[in-house]
Amino acid sequence: MQEKSRKHPVSGDFEKNIAFLKDELGVEASFDLIHLELKHGGRRMGLFLVDGFGKDAALTQIQRELNRLPEDGLKENPLDTLMQHQIPYVEIAKSDDLDEVIDEVLAGPAALVVEGIDQVILLDTREYPVRGPEEPDTEQVIRGSKDGFVETLVMNAALIRRRVRDRSMRVEYNKVGRRSKSDLALVYLADIADQEYVEAMKEALDQIDTDGLPMADKSIEEFIFGHHYQPYPLIRYTERPDVAATHLFEGHILLLVDGSPSAMIVPTTFWHHLQHAEEYRQKPVVGASLRIVRFGAVWASLFLLPLWYLLATNEQFVPELLSFIGAEKEGAVPLFAQFLVAEAGIEMLRMAAIHTPNPLATALGLVSALLIGEVAINVGLFSAEVVLYLAVAVVGTFATPSYELSLANRLIRVALLLSTALFGLAGFVGGITVWLLMLVRLQVLGTPYMWPFLPFNGRALRDVIFRAPMPLKNRRPVAIHPNDPDR
Repeated sequence: MQEKSRKHPVSGDFEKNIAFLKDELGVEASFDLIHLELKHGGRRMGLFLVDGFGKDAALTQIQRELNRLPEDGLKENPLDTLMQHQIPYVEIAKSDDLDEVIDEVLAGPAALVVEGIDQVILLDTREYPVRGPEEPDTEQVIRGSKDGFVETLVMNAALIRRRVRDRSMRVEYNKVGRRSKSDLALVYLADIADQEYVEAMKEALDQIDTDGLPMADKSIEEFIFGHHYQPYPLIRYTERPDVAATHLFEGHILLLVDGSPSAMIVPTTFWHHLQHAEEYRQKPVVGASLRIVRFGAVWASLFLLPLWYLLATNEQFVPELLSFIGAEKEGAVPLFAQFLVAEAGIEMLRMAAIHTPNPLATALGLVSALLIGEVAINVGLFSAEVVLYLAVAVVGTFATPSYELSLANRLIRVALLLSTALFGLAGFVGGITVWLLMLVRLQVLGTPYMWPFLPFNGRALRDVIFRAPMPLKNRRPVAIHPNDPDR
């Protein structure tokens, strides 16, 4: 980032510095912004901090040490005396720019202004309100760690450091947003990750020009990767530190955003969104079987409803072995309309479940499954087959590891239903072809989205379909151009 010129340098006038900080921070107007008037070592001091961010024990200890200064303790080299001898704190810095001081105070650190010193001492005594690192709800495993990312950037970096004790690991800090000044960290292994990808990410972050990032990582994704009108996720989100560490070792780059409990993994392909940590917490043969079942569930969530509708409305395509396919009772509503109404109903139930308190969620599920479904069949709104196949597709949606991918697949499923209803077999085949072409054209930082299917790589595709034993996974994915391809 280009270095900005100082508009308001710290002056030697103590009163002027204090007045500027009080005015710009709005100390008198905001109850949570604190200005303490102090005097230690024969010099006046002013301490600025945000009440909710200050670590009381650390600030109390610092004031206790300052109180031990003799009256003439700051006559010679007062800045060095305070920073190197008197203030017992690790995260200490200085700044000669009042605008930078204001940004730092609003971000959490405390600022100490000392009479006769033309620099401000910054003390990172912040302590954000934070929950414990609990296991994420969407990525649970039977065996394995039960910790997950939280909303604090420093703690998330520490959770990764705990698993990656490599000297080449870099956690590079950045800020985005003119008003929010959101903290970000780019995490990668310098001797594995492709430096062109790293530089591309840094450049993309520097080019973001907005006043704030209210949606944190999701806003960052839209600014960097674009493709706003296609539903598929271009990055992988994870709330598990072990998953994030695994991708670091492969050569991926992580982006952590303060305020978000998710790590963004780039670059990724379509197949990365189908992986789950549970597959690697079991024996290889068990993990491989789980993966195959999961793939079957995902494909069912995409293609089962359009395929069944095609066969149910075109009996000439139904082989003798599948003669049971088709609705026994047509019902008062056409099949296609039944599917659309059912899809809308499932989406409403999903949204209702999100907004329903946990103690009532089970009751909502029972009402939905037993009452609404059964009554809808009895009154002729739905045929039993529609409910059955829709239920299988919904189970496949919930079996998709990536929540973002499951939402995208749901939209594609409805689009395939529409094309099949309008154009029959040609619509079904044409819809799948358009879907494939859309995915093949996608790239993430130059990495083909459908690799290793297209462009084809047999060994990598084998590892995608089958969960290989870890001793045999001795090569990093070539599509992300790791500097060290051998593990």
